[in-house]
Amino acid sequence: MSKVAIVGAYNSKFGNFVKKNRETGEVSDLQSIYELMLEAGRGALADAGIEASAIGGVWVGSCAPGLFAEQEHIAAFAAEIDPEGLRYKRMTRCEDACASGSVALYDAVYAVESGRIDAALVLGVEKMNLLDTKGVTHALATCSYWPEEGVKGITFPALFAEYAKGYRDQYKLGDELLAKMLASAAALCYRNGLENPLAHFGKGGPSDKLALTSAQAILDLPAEKNPMIAEPLRLHDCSLVTDGAAGLVIVRKDHPLTKKGRAVRIAGIGHAAERIALSSRKNMHELLAAKEAARQAYAEAKLSAKDIDIAEVHDCFTINQLLCTEALGLAADGKAGYDYMDGRFTHADRAAVNLSGGLKAKGHPVGATGVSMHALLYKQLVGEPIGQAHGKAPRVGISLNVGGSAATNCVTVLVRD
Repeated sequence: MSKVAIVGAYNSKFGNFVKKNRETGEVSDLQSIYELMLEAGRGALADAGIEASAIGGVWVGSCAPGLFAEQEHIAAFAAEIDPEGLRYKRMTRCEDACASGSVALYDAVYAVESGRIDAALVLGVEKMNLLDTKGVTHALATCSYWPEEGVKGITFPALFAEYAKGYRDQYKLGDELLAKMLASAAALCYRNGLENPLAHFGKGGPSDKLALTSAQAILDLPAEKNPMIAEPLRLHDCSLVTDGAAGLVIVRKDHPLTKKGRAVRIAGIGHAAERIALSSRKNMHELLAAKEAARQAYAEAKLSAKDIDIAEVHDCFTINQLLCTEALGLAADGKAGYDYMDGRFTHADRAAVNLSGGLKAKGHPVGATGVSMHALLYKQLVGEPIGQAHGKAPRVGISLNVGGSAATNCVTVLVRD
């Protein structure tokens, strides 16, 4: 059982922080990848009340900064958060597609557990919107299995559409029923996103203006407002292209830096990889590696799904929200869609899902997503919720962050002792 705790966290505003001239094609960067890193790092340290000099190392989750922002060597820039306190400290970038942030956290945890350092700063950052749609699609496609998928123009919506079709066929769901299930999951995230001041799609955003707070409202959208992207997934089944950053400070639980009432223990970690090519997977109706990661995390934490108060799951696509909910055991196999239609997983439910708005509404700056999940769970667990609060004081939280087409699967159980 891990003896490492999160003692501070920060999440930047998520959004599209560029200005594009449609006539000239000129792109102006309104908040650079460097500014986002500085904000998250300084914010996490301030939240923890820890001087930068106490940090033994920095781990940075970033998926494709070279493609997105022309900055491949990004970890060393973390020294600029506090040059006097952080210069000469070990700094490492971690990449595992959309799970880069969680893997950065895990590597930092292992360093603290080893005794080599007492405290670590974990950052997640991505600046995606400098590229046009074609550029973003290509950058993300490099996280697929390129020889069979990316090189043939198979996009991530198309990859997860295979899971949607597999789920539909396995559980003998009609197209209309599946669409309602997916819309119910999206609507929950849109509702929660309206309460999150940091969300990409928050108050005043497209989901608010279109009043997409119910499944029916999404289903009633005309085709031009919700076009088919990869059958059966439509536009509002897809997460957002987002700029943003998040940060965490972790320490040994018994260290003097740990502040009473502000420490959340990393009680269990599960990290399992699936074969990367979809062609090698025979089962396309469940996330087998995510289930294995959940088994590992629950076993280490000595807890189970019935103990979970709050969860952040990786809804890169609405079908993955259903699959992740089932992988964590919060819904029975084949039943998550029915549960979402029945109104489960709200802030008033026993186990609330994606109170942040999830990737669907909060946004999905891919390298930052895993750190953001942990940061916002931490805030909920210490009684400082950002956005929609749980209906009771939650004690146990869980995150499921996946990378690529659910090839990398990271599950973390967090406990407020």
